[in-house]
Amino acid sequence: MSVLLILILLVLSGLDHGLVSSDSVIAPASLTVDASPGKERKIPDTLFGIFFEEINHAGTGGLWAELVSNRGFEAGRGGESIEPWSVIGDGRNVDVATDRSSPFVRNKVALKMSVLCSGDHGSNNSCPNSGVGIYNPGFWGMNIEDKNRYNVILYMKSSRNLNVTASLTSADGSTVLSSTTITSGGSKVESEWAEFKFTLVSNGTDHNSRFQLTTTDNGIVWFDQISVMPDDTYNGHGFRKDLYSMLADLKPRFIRFPGGCFVEGDWLKNAFRWKETVGPWEERPGHFGDVWNYWTDDGLGYYEFLQLAEDLGAAPVWVINNGISHHDEISPLNLSTYVQDFLDSIEFARGNSSSKWGSVRAAMGHPETFNLEYVAIGNEDCEKEYYQANYVIFYKALKAAYPDIRLVSNCDASSHPIHHKADLYDYHIYTNAKTMFLRANHFDNAPRSGPKGFVSEYAVTEPHKDVGNGTFLAALGEAGFLIGLERNSDLIEMACYAPLFVNTNDRRWSPDAIVYNSWQQYGTPSYWVQHFFIHSSGATYHPVKLESIDSNFIAVASAITWKQSEDGRSFLKIKVANFGDKDLNLDINVVGLSNHGVRSSGSMQTTFKGELTAENSFDDPKKVIPVASRIENAGKKMYIKVSSRSLTSFDLPLIGPSIQI
Repeated sequence: MSVLLILILLVLSGLDHGLVSSDSVIAPASLTVDASPGKERKIPDTLFGIFFEEINHAGTGGLWAELVSNRGFEAGRGGESIEPWSVIGDGRNVDVATDRSSPFVRNKVALKMSVLCSGDHGSNNSCPNSGVGIYNPGFWGMNIEDKNRYNVILYMKSSRNLNVTASLTSADGSTVLSSTTITSGGSKVESEWAEFKFTLVSNGTDHNSRFQLTTTDNGIVWFDQISVMPDDTYNGHGFRKDLYSMLADLKPRFIRFPGGCFVEGDWLKNAFRWKETVGPWEERPGHFGDVWNYWTDDGLGYYEFLQLAEDLGAAPVWVINNGISHHDEISPLNLSTYVQDFLDSIEFARGNSSSKWGSVRAAMGHPETFNLEYVAIGNEDCEKEYYQANYVIFYKALKAAYPDIRLVSNCDASSHPIHHKADLYDYHIYTNAKTMFLRANHFDNAPRSGPKGFVSEYAVTEPHKDVGNGTFLAALGEAGFLIGLERNSDLIEMACYAPLFVNTNDRRWSPDAIVYNSWQQYGTPSYWVQHFFIHSSGATYHPVKLESIDSNFIAVASAITWKQSEDGRSFLKIKVANFGDKDLNLDINVVGLSNHGVRSSGSMQTTFKGELTAENSFDDPKKVIPVASRIENAGKKMYIKVSSRSLTSFDLPLIGPSIQI
């Protein structure tokens, strides 16, 4: 058995911790948690998770730790762009151009560097002492740290003996943090491309570094597929440790990927193609994401997303393209290649290592199958001309091959029935804080039969003056909405915020949950709200009743019981979101615990409150974060002050055996 959940009326309110005194009474309110046997309900194990989309350089230049931007010289809308690579030297001593001499079939562009100067300082055109060449600044500066190791892989070919220096330097090249010289006999590199691998160990720290390749030898050198990867990625899987840690701290039960609009593309030619993102990284062609207007080398591909889900202990939710982009569509009559591609993607994840696509996965280092049980057919496509007809074709094909996989329709069934079979339906909401808070009761009267709800994108996004780059007001509005999802978790199976990440140097959408640059990161208030719900998935919900005689009362509440995995202890967690401008003197009464009670010690109150427009930042990353304090004299009955415009939770340890369902 377990504890509580909500009600909705609204106002703005926040919470101070501690027992209330008589002179602080402003708005009396009562909260009753009904923990009686038979009243409880198990919350889905998957209720709260995360959503990753390649937007704001979330992966490329973010979670994916690769430091080189445009490592294969394929970038740009039409390909063959060397940006952000730049030349070291001038036109008298070096010339660079792309050509199509690469040894890789799917990405033929390489860089040809003609060195016009000479290492002989007695010549008329001698090279600078430091050499000429090319450099890459990464994604707005590479974060190079003292004593850390950086693994370099690159491919080269030369017209003569090779003598190239690879270095990690300061942004202007004046300070060398680490370097090595690559030499090779002419017979090896004149006739064919050669792969070179080495590790650079930094002797200093610079958060705005670059990687450069220089020489003083006259001749021609070709470069392709240049990678610089920190040695200390999470579990060696290529994920930037600090950003991975922030995801893990949310304890997500699922991860939806790789989009979002990124899946569709503005045009189908630029949609995410999973087969081009698997296999050796050198052979991945990359593609231009025309929705968010930047190039990705697809180092973070389908395999890496599945690996990320496994590392997090989260269920993967694979969003596939159903033959529809923002501007063009494939009709049901011409859908067969898309359907087969879809079935192949499932085989890649779940097929045994001797199957066609399972063997590709095994060759990448994962002979065991991935636990893929959820697939979303498209993204925000319900109103497109061919969506529903295309959806039915995908649905039938998948259920025939993998009947256990649960399918998500883009069509919202919360207000009216949909006319095709689905296991879940998608619901997206982007709005202002007050409307979001009031949506706490949106699913109260939604149909309880039929597909379950998947709130796969939610966020307070407007007006900009109120939400900025992530304000406390936005987070408070979302808190009320999430409490409503807890209350309706008999219908809502999954929910996740969007977008998850933003590189502050390329903000395409605002606000976001996690903000970072090359070496710093912080969570916005919306990120911290999600921490209040990390124990909800799989917990037990108890009905609550929240009342006040104040006509301007605007608050919601919920109650759950959850069990601590470390020691098996059970807790009653009560959450109250007060959107009103008055403090609440809250009379809390827990009934129906039978033989269970609340321990007199160990109870905690966590309060989240701040100025409505307050934001976190690199300079002040914890300006607005939850604050925990002990509650004295906790019990089944408490009298506590909850301040205006705030979110508060109470964790009360329970006496007796676990009452989890």
